Amino acid sequence: MSFLRNYLNKIKPNFEEGGKLHAFRSVFDGFETFLYVPNDTAKAGGVNIHDSIDSKRIMSMVVIALMPAMLFGMYNIGYQNYAAAGTLASASFCEIFAYGFLAVLPKILVSYIVGLGIEFAWAQWKGEEIQEGYLVSGIIIPLIIPIGCPLWMLALACAFSVIFCKEIFGGTGMNIFNPAVAARMFLFFAYPSKMTGDTVWVAQNSIFGLGNDLPDGFTAATPLDMALGFIPGSIGETSLVAIAIGAVILLWTGIASWRTMLSVFVGGIALAVLFEQTGQGMTWWHHLVMGGFAFGAVFMATDPVTSCRTTTGQYIYGFLIGAMAIIIRVLNAGYPEGMMLAIFFGNMFAPTIDHFVVERNISNRLKRGGRK
Repeated sequence: MSFLRNYLNKIKPNFEEGGKLHAFRSVFDGFETFLYVPNDTAKAGGVNIHDSIDSKRIMSMVVIALMPAMLFGMYNIGYQNYAAAGTLASASFCEIFAYGFLAVLPKILVSYIVGLGIEFAWAQWKGEEIQEGYLVSGIIIPLIIPIGCPLWMLALACAFSVIFCKEIFGGTGMNIFNPAVAARMFLFFAYPSKMTGDTVWVAQNSIFGLGNDLPDGFTAATPLDMALGFIPGSIGETSLVAIAIGAVILLWTGIASWRTMLSVFVGGIALAVLFEQTGQGMTWWHHLVMGGFAFGAVFMATDPVTSCRTTTGQYIYGFLIGAMAIIIRVLNAGYPEGMMLAIFFGNMFAPTIDHFVVERNISNRLKRGGRK
């Protein structure tokens, strides 16, 4: 690694002001800070507290936490296609995984090429640093769409997300809405037939010569299958076990807020039980293992940029998302998922929630001090 460090130090002057490649300074800076922790320090006045890791390392840890869901999603795509073709019993593990890998890989590549390409171009145009937020969004977006979503639609969604829900607000740390949520909602409302229905969950290509016709009863699954993830669904959202592994990683490293994560499940369970008692909807545990509820609670509601930052606010914010997701699922037959829309509205109300929590704290302090 010292050779790489020395090489970067040698070519770095070419990318600095006055160098022959200074126009690509942000590109070089992006690659350098991805490989190494930057040596720059804060220059503003006042006291600054520096952590041992920077935001790129935090984003990298989130990507690692997403790996179990992504890898299982690849396997499940192959599993569903071999099951649809009626050849599951004769297929090996490697064949099943290879099918899913080849089906999912183009979506991940398109997501990163389009999203990072726009971010690189935007940084060059503005003369700013390349921001790291899309390291996470670039992998989440392919995981929350059906495998049948065409690549050109995915490219449009990524472009919309980066431009209109991130860069125009000032980039990473300034965006109001979660970019992955925005991409999912763009696809759902612009191309609903490609996001729901019986045929979108099985790959539409002919890898290994498999067909994609769904036999009767194909979607039936036992509770164990549902928890493990052997059911049709968006690529990374089916396995509760894989998502739980990611949750442990995020909580153990302190990256995600356990208050937000817990309150999403509490809010969802509370409303699901209420509807179950009134004879509406499915049993409460079905909501936790079906669709994107668990994935959204673990990886998207906990986004530190678009969620609440006050302690009390995180409880309110999470409960609101969980409850709203179940309300949408049960009462709106035209939108059976609900989690992405709930997170979108949660992002919208997060600043307001934090504002009232802070104002209440200020008021309480003044009262304790004898002032009104």
